[in-house]
Amino acid sequence: MINKVLTTIFGSKHERDVKRMLPMVAQINSLEPEVSKLSDDELRGKTTEFRERLRPVVEVLDGTKKEVPRDDNAVKAAQTDLQEALNDLLPEAFAVCREASKRTLNMRHFDVQLMGGVVLHNGKISEMKTGEGKTLVATLAVYLNALSGRGVHVVIVNDYLARRDSEWMGRLYKFLGLTVGVIQNPHGDRERQQAYRCDVTYGTNNEFGFDYLRDNMKFDLEAMVQRDPVYAIVDEVDSILIDEARTPLIISGPSEERVDKYYAVDRIVPRLVKEKDFQVDEKQHTAVLTEEGVLHAEKLLGGIELYDPANMDTLHAVNQALRAHTLYKLDVDYVNKDGEIIIVDEFTGRLMPGRRWSDGLHQAVEAKEGVKIEAENQTLATITFQNLFRMYEKLAGMTGTADTEAAEFDKIYNLEVVVIPPNKPMIRIDKADLVYRTEREKFNAIVEEIEVLHEKGQPALVGTISIEKSELLSSFF
Repeated sequence: MINKVLTTIFGSKHERDVKRMLPMVAQINSLEPEVSKLSDDELRGKTTEFRERLRPVVEVLDGTKKEVPRDDNAVKAAQTDLQEALNDLLPEAFAVCREASKRTLNMRHFDVQLMGGVVLHNGKISEMKTGEGKTLVATLAVYLNALSGRGVHVVIVNDYLARRDSEWMGRLYKFLGLTVGVIQNPHGDRERQQAYRCDVTYGTNNEFGFDYLRDNMKFDLEAMVQRDPVYAIVDEVDSILIDEARTPLIISGPSEERVDKYYAVDRIVPRLVKEKDFQVDEKQHTAVLTEEGVLHAEKLLGGIELYDPANMDTLHAVNQALRAHTLYKLDVDYVNKDGEIIIVDEFTGRLMPGRRWSDGLHQAVEAKEGVKIEAENQTLATITFQNLFRMYEKLAGMTGTADTEAAEFDKIYNLEVVVIPPNKPMIRIDKADLVYRTEREKFNAIVEEIEVLHEKGQPALVGTISIEKSELLSSFF
């Protein structure tokens, strides 16, 4: 009750955040008439001017970071000085960036988009409704922070969008004299080094993560591709930093174990009987032998004792073969392309060449499909997205749905969420979530809703978490 009264008097937290940014927006707008009179060369020259103003602070920071032994307090003090210098530069830099956008992209940042840029620059999460132009908003904070020359990473959810945004928004950056790079899956070390040396680097969370792991496995500093993690803006931040936060990125290497056992085990698995010899738990994605199944498998394998310590690797191979035969389906979870087993991403449906399941599962699938079994892999390096992005000096994000997870962002990443109002009043009605007792009831309700929309001639976009769920839902029609 007290909170409700206080909110009525003083406004909500997000309303207060927006009010605090209004003077900054007014200051940026006041510079527009002056900036708009500049020629293209004069506008481009502003980048050189801004960099000269930042150079003394950047040189102090670079010198501080090279000290041996490193003084962390001195580094933090220098980072704070740089942030304050960027804050002082913000109104002018945003005005220049907006003018460049008008000339190169024919798009002028709205006032609310300027607010979103301020939020991103301050290392917070900007929640903006879908369609409010978050891609354009990011250019403001990217341009300002790229002026230090220390590199800005823009983290996008897939390769296509990373390439598209780097080319689309890259026109603005290049007009202003910045360099732009993009990291794509097929790129080698030389191309990656060039991309990371740019002022602005676009790429997916996976590419940034695997490049970090590979760099930490190299023996020569010259061979490393990344620079220090300074500033990152994460698109769809709730998906990457919350939904996929604990997803481990793993680099594996071949082990010295023999792969013959997978062929031997694969021959006996089809002779085992479900429920009698083994049980499958699809929810937990496991398949295990029953007591009767252990005896049957031992007999089929020539009378060996699976639980003898000397045969534990064979028992493990049997369990992985069971999973391969019962839980992993051809052309759903993987494809057989020219004798090579390639994993299918369950979220996007895209092929992932070069990626392999660990712990002997990939070998079990290869044996099942009758292709050459490659050497089993062992984990050489691993990191989660949560640990990866917490290493950046400054982290920011944008999405259409972050406020519901504000507590998690604050606790895990010390990131504050700021809700930016739309440029025009919302006419779309965002209804509350509906929760159903079972998945079938939920899918039935979705089908009924789609049928109603179809009768009206209104198209409907239905998003699911995986290809499997999409196929299941489509079977209801």
